[in-house]
Amino acid sequence: MWTYLPYGPFDDYEDYLRWTDTAARGSDPVFLAIVELTTGIASGVASFLRIDPPSGSIEVGHIAFSPRLQRTVAATEAMALMMSWAFASGYRRYEWKCNSLNRGSRSAAMRLGLSYEGVFRQASVVKGRNRDSAWYAAVDSEWPSLKKAFDEWLDPGNFDGSGQQRVSLASLTAPLLVARG
Repeated sequence: MWTYLPYGPFDDYEDYLRWTDTAARGSDPVFLAIVELTTGIASGVASFLRIDPPSGSIEVGHIAFSPRLQRTVAATEAMALMMSWAFASGYRRYEWKCNSLNRGSRSAAMRLGLSYEGVFRQASVVKGRNRDSAWYAAVDSEWPSLKKAFDEWLDPGNFDGSGQQRVSLASLTAPLLVARG
């Protein structure tokens, strides 16, 4: 879980709490706790960063979901809510960047309807290693179609009695992607 993040893993819970205390004090990135409504348990974090209101651009990142949250409806709903907030707040561009080697993050970006925009080679050094950054984004003109896809996927009728999806989110967002990668 910590391979591609610029911090972690942490030695223990107290070490993680010290990091969250420091991270929560900043204005960019702005960290959010992802809380499962059914349990009230905080099971992950995500942030808004590179917040640029004059340009109308905001990025989502620093996504760290515990195993109990990964690949769940709640995780997808959290990402949909963050994207919805950004566009409702007047942002024109919603970005997602990740290490180009992080196949899971790249797949997640496209599943969520963010189009591939390219790789910035040697964009940074993280934990002593080169990082090429893959860029993805959605823009405000795409949001109504993406919102419709999220609403359709999140509808309780899209899930059978055992919680299995009838229609995948990727199948709903794939036609909306400008580019894949």
